Amino acid sequence: MTATTAALPVRADGHHPLLPQDGTSGTLVGRVWRAGTPSGPSVVTLRREGVFDVSRHFPTVSTLLEADDPAEALRAVPGEFLCTVASLLDNSKADDRDAALPSLLAPCDLQVVKAAGVTFAASLIERVIEEQAGGDPGRAQGLRSEITSLLGDSLANMRPGSEQAQALKALLQQKKLWSQYLEVGIGPDAEIFTKAPVLAAVGHGQDIGVRADSAWNNPEPEVVLAVNSRGRIVGAALGNDVNLRDIEGRSALLLGKAKDNNASCAVGPFIRLFDGTFSLDDVCSETVHLHVQGDDGFTLRGVNTMASISRAPADIVAQALAAHQYPDGFMLFLGTLFAPTEDRDEPGGGFTHKLGDVVTIHSRWLGALQNQVTHSETAPPWRFGLRAFIGNLAERGLLQGTKL
Repeated sequence: MTATTAALPVRADGHHPLLPQDGTSGTLVGRVWRAGTPSGPSVVTLRREGVFDVSRHFPTVSTLLEADDPAEALRAVPGEFLCTVASLLDNSKADDRDAALPSLLAPCDLQVVKAAGVTFAASLIERVIEEQAGGDPGRAQGLRSEITSLLGDSLANMRPGSEQAQALKALLQQKKLWSQYLEVGIGPDAEIFTKAPVLAAVGHGQDIGVRADSAWNNPEPEVVLAVNSRGRIVGAALGNDVNLRDIEGRSALLLGKAKDNNASCAVGPFIRLFDGTFSLDDVCSETVHLHVQGDDGFTLRGVNTMASISRAPADIVAQALAAHQYPDGFMLFLGTLFAPTEDRDEPGGGFTHKLGDVVTIHSRWLGALQNQVTHSETAPPWRFGLRAFIGNLAERGLLQGTKL
């Protein structure tokens, strides 16, 4: 990418703009690419005193999250000082990284990356519009007016699977507006899919990809839960679940093609573990902000208010675990309220990404995640898979006397 990543705003409180509002007061765990012989990924924690490598105790983030109290376990180890917090965060820009210094990676490693879809009423309506429009953004505005006039605010406080939801389903079926998206939006079963393979997510400052053959797509700013193998929610991060509206709109059976592509999943900048400063209640009341800045001068802003979610995050986790096991834990995107309808180029054309767009997602408790849009086909290819990862840990002596 040749475009320059947009500068993050200067903070009045003195904290680095990538950090939460309370700075390093919380328990922040991440992964960095560390130079050396050999170089490789390291698990780190961010403290007031700096960035500390804790890989000798926890060679993977998955290992750390298996502790009875991950935050306490992390605080109990001194770690190896790497650099200042500002040095790491400043060196994690897409277009200005010093290879000799640590830079951020996605904070998850062995965890499967899962995602829940259609968990907010507003985004539910947009999924129905995508389907009814057959992936054609030009038809979306007329359908939006028709569907919104019929549904009104009837979805706002509806509990999925309730008698009220079943009554609405019958009405919509009668009017021939029933959709498979409405089934997972107001029915008893949540939509949960695999967003990305293990180790395929990108982190802060890395390019994020949309397919070159997609002409209608958008970012999805979300909260991502960190869940261990026992089903315990132990922390959260920010995420961008890139959405290709035209491809999925043609058929929901194209979900895999629309969702799982090279560099199409961003998580970061780190995982904030639950401790005395941060809990699942804070997740459920979090407000996630989105800002997109294009090279063409276009600006898009959006908000994802977690208080508006239709399904409780703990219930979504329970559904993910109902008939599957995750021995290394999983990361779970919770869905988004945000669905852009602003016209970017021509009236009725809606919003879609352009190359060079800088996408910034930020929130009070979780900091800021920033990525620049490119094509999945030309983004740096994903080559560091499980064999390379385990081999690298072994070569660096991080598997001796410890567990993955």
